[in-house]
Amino acid sequence: MKQSLQLYVAANWTVVIVYVLATIANAIGVLFRKDRAERIGYWAAGLGLALHTVVIAIWWAEVGHGPYMAPTEVLSSDAWMIMACYFVFLRLYPRVSASSLIAFPSAFLLLALSMFYNPGIRTLPATFRSIWLVIHIGLYKISLATLVIAFAFSIFYLLKKRNDSGWLQRLPAIETLDIYSYRFAGFGFIFWTIGMLAGSIWAYQAWGRFWGWDPTETWSLITCLMFGAYLHLRRFFQWNGTRAAWFFIACFFIALLSLFGMATLSSSIHSEYFK
Repeated sequence: MKQSLQLYVAANWTVVIVYVLATIANAIGVLFRKDRAERIGYWAAGLGLALHTVVIAIWWAEVGHGPYMAPTEVLSSDAWMIMACYFVFLRLYPRVSASSLIAFPSAFLLLALSMFYNPGIRTLPATFRSIWLVIHIGLYKISLATLVIAFAFSIFYLLKKRNDSGWLQRLPAIETLDIYSYRFAGFGFIFWTIGMLAGSIWAYQAWGRFWGWDPTETWSLITCLMFGAYLHLRRFFQWNGTRAAWFFIACFFIALLSLFGMATLSSSIHSEYFK
């Protein structure tokens, strides 16, 4: 068992190094118009994602449950989902390529942070053996990955609006950045909302109640309402541009507080992931 843990930690640090190298190469390529470096960054990130997938799969087989019990598993799978969703979106929407400047560092930072928690093996309780829990967790992870892309476009919009020169000229038109931020925020809101509903169904199966008002649940609802307000203002009140970008950024940080801050600072069923 000790040897398995050591191999798991070593393998994850290897993936972190690959992600870091991918981030550096990609940043050089995007910022300094070095197409070869950018391509190397994508290939390195793809290699890191493949290695990361193998590590998660082997650990899944070792512990007998998905990557959602220990904090190392939670953060590692978050990082994996960001990278996986980025490449899916890149395939579907090639214009999202520059969002790698945010997606790649987010992935390696989450994975590196996961290594500072105890990577011990945890037994899956009976109440956690539900497909609704898997849907709940999976959709929140997809939502996080989607919101990271939207966050990148909001940042790009503000930078390009202020000074459209240098590497920023390679980005899509400012109107395109604005609409991409809006659309990916919409995707994130959908996944977040359905994930929250799936979680309430799982809670009813496990404890006989749909909602318990613990801090993470409460802030998850607040986040959902904030993103709903953002989308409502954009759709019906023509909010766009700078104020919409700043409003989304505020919503994004509230989402991070909901996902990570409350689980770390509060005492609830969700905080067990980070103990």
